[in-house]
Formats: sequence, C-alpha cells, structure tokens
Amino acid sequence: MGSFSQVPEPEILPPAGSTPPPESRERRNRLAWKIAPATHLLMAANILVFLWMLAGQVSFLSPSPDDLLAHGANNAGAILFYGEWWRIVTAMFVHVGIIHLATNMWCLWNLGLLAEPLLGSAGVVAAYILSGAAGNLLSTFVNQWFYRPPAGEVGLFGPVGAGASGAVFGLAGVLIILLKSPLLPVPRKELNGLRKSVITFAAINLVIGLGTMLPGSIVRIDNMAHVGGFACGLAFAAPLVPRIGAPRQKFEVRRRFAVAMVVVLLTLFGFYLAQF
Repeated sequence: MGSFSQVPEPEILPPAGSTPPPESRERRNRLAWKIAPATHLLMAANILVFLWMLAGQVSFLSPSPDDLLAHGANNAGAILFYGEWWRIVTAMFVHVGIIHLATNMWCLWNLGLLAEPLLGSAGVVAAYILSGAAGNLLSTFVNQWFYRPPAGEVGLFGPVGAGASGAVFGLAGVLIILLKSPLLPVPRKELNGLRKSVITFAAINLVIGLGTMLPGSIVRIDNMAHVGGFACGLAFAAPLVPRIGAPRQKFEVRRRFAVAMVVVLLTLFGFYLAQF
C-alpha cells in the first residue's frame, strides 16, 4: 500500500577520465560544497529525518504506511478531512526506506550541483520546496477524485505518499529552461549535452512511473507528484535569467518575482483544493 516516488540514478555529471587520486577527490568534494551548499543542506535535512525515523524503530528497508504518516507523509484524507496541510511540505523529506532515500539523494546531488550556480542557494531551496509542494498538492487533488469515501464518511483515504522526487523533478524542470540561456559562458555543445541528459532523466523516470501503474507492479510511484513538481520547475524558471552571466540586480529581481508568482499560484490551488 502507498504511493512512493522513487527515481533511479540519473546519468548526469559523469566523472571525467579515470578514477582520480585521493587528493583530487578531496579537492572536488570541497569544491562541490562551496558551489552548492544549499544542495548539501537539503540532503542533510532528508537524511536527518530518516535517522529520526530509525530512532523511532521504523523499518530500515520498508516502513509501514502508519509509520510514514506518523513522520509527516502525505495523504489526501489527512489533508482534506483533518486539515493537516503541513504534510504538503513535510512529505518531501520523508522516505520509504534506505533505497528510496539513496536514489533520491543521488538525483538531488547531481541536479543540485548543476542548478545551484544558476539559481543561487536561495533559489535552489525555493525551487525544491515549491516544486515538492506543487507535486504533493497535485497528488492530493488527483487522489481525492479516485479514492474519496462516500459522502458523510470522514477519515484517511487514498495512498500514502512520501519522497523528494517531486522536488527533484522541479529542479530538472528549472535546468531544462536555464540551460537554454545564451548568457551562460559555456560552449553551446556542452550545454546542449547537459540539457539533453536532464530531459532524458525526466522522460525515463516518467515512463518508469507509468510502468508501475500496471497490474502486478510491486512498487507504486506517485506520478502526479512528479508531474506537479516538473511543471512547477518549468514555471519557476520561466521568468528567470541564470545567475551566471546576468546582472546581479536583474537576477535578484526576477528570482523574487518567480518565487512570489509560484507561491500565489500554489496558494490559490490550495484554496481550490480545500473546497473539496
């Protein structure tokens, strides 16, 4: 039972050449932290939530739906009947076992290293939170149509959803837009290759998600969380210019506008959803 977003390892940022010596790996790790601190902090937040779950005796490999709900997972009934709207945000930090966590964190790390120089640290955090929220809102909207109990009945209903992949898809959407910018001081062929990798990553994982909907599938992936997060990432990036190559003031103004625009849209969608 449950609707869990799991995405496989993307083929982004492959290591160049042979395995570097320990000194080079150490220097590369320091550089990765320097250029993408928000990405690493988001990963740390996800890992800390998982450790908190383990401290509560939750299964390392396969937490139950009740365990997931107790730690902030998403559920349409909990939100619409009990008003637990905070789950829209907390669910993007909850994972269904170590494999789910590891795959999502690997994707977040790869995409974050690409996105943070273009968005800035604040932009990555905003894109992660807003895209994850958009995915969970869309998932709740769809689940209330398919699983809502008969009129007069109140309680939990529908699958339990958890995971960072809606937010990860949002970062993919942002990159697809920003890597197209002519302002970036990177050879166009290299940018096109990176953009193609991100598009391939998103397409493959959406197809995998559809495959889990077939009868007999063991894993159920929340495709609506993926679609909602991806659409939000595209919308968030549409008014932006990349931080690299753009005047600082112009970038800051557009980033604030992008955040405000998406917050308003998600708030309106939330009010609409609350009417159900």
